[in-house]
Amino acid sequence: MLRFVASRLLSLVLSLVAASIAIFLVIEVIPGDPVSYMMGMGASPEAAAALRAELGLGGGIVERYLGWASGMVRGDFGISYTYRVPVAELVAQRLWVSVPLTLYALALSTFVALPVGILAASRRGRPADWAVIGATQIGIAVPNFWFAMLLVVAFAILVPLFPAGGFPGWEGGLWPGLRALTLPAIALALPQASILARVMRSALIETLSQDYIRTARAKGLSEGQAVRRHGVRNALIPVLTIVGLQFSFLLAGAVIIENVFYLPGLGRLIFQGITQRDLIVVESVVMLLVFSVILVTFAVDLAYALADPRLRRRA
Repeated sequence: MLRFVASRLLSLVLSLVAASIAIFLVIEVIPGDPVSYMMGMGASPEAAAALRAELGLGGGIVERYLGWASGMVRGDFGISYTYRVPVAELVAQRLWVSVPLTLYALALSTFVALPVGILAASRRGRPADWAVIGATQIGIAVPNFWFAMLLVVAFAILVPLFPAGGFPGWEGGLWPGLRALTLPAIALALPQASILARVMRSALIETLSQDYIRTARAKGLSEGQAVRRHGVRNALIPVLTIVGLQFSFLLAGAVIIENVFYLPGLGRLIFQGITQRDLIVVESVVMLLVFSVILVTFAVDLAYALADPRLRRRA
């Protein structure tokens, strides 16, 4: 087990290093100069050089990368070029929107997808199964930003049940905050629920074909009892893996949805950083999202290894 954990930790570190290099290089080659954006094209060369030195933009690309990467390791994300405050402070403020939105969307997708997938598997080949297959295919194919705009038209304009955008803050109470996040969470949850329902259906169909399910039926259990007592519990292993991975994907994939609903989350912060040429903000937030994806994948690998000793022997 220790050798397996060590190999996965080494893979995690190498993945983070490779991702940091790729993110830094891609963002650094984006056309445009942050200093020119901040001071205007008419700024004197002396003033521009002074600001460039203050922001740490005067050194070579290798020197800047090493300074940024070492700061990330220490928890120092740098100073925002635009807001002139620590990036860590900006991230901490935006996490109070992005993380609850992600958890809300994950809860919606899970509570909808699991019963739907169980229904489809237990009614395999029947109209209910075909209806679920068709609905999940549409849910996967529909762009979530387009679905988000439909939700705004339907439930914020025609039937004003929820706000069309913005976030009042948690200091105003739990319900106003949840109302503001409901439509974005539904828009985020749609494709994830569709994927999870199909995974649940496939896993349960495979489980129901196993010998112990047939034995349970032969002992007098009805089809529904066999599904509930034995099928669902054993089919949940691959499903829970997908649920774990969905958290990081939802957190990283909320960029467009947060901009549609004008939510002050990490996605909105990335968009503002790109438009304002605030490179340190974009680099740090994207790296944080990549780290969350890699960390969740690492945790899932460990959970699988604990459940299945064969994986530890292959390491």
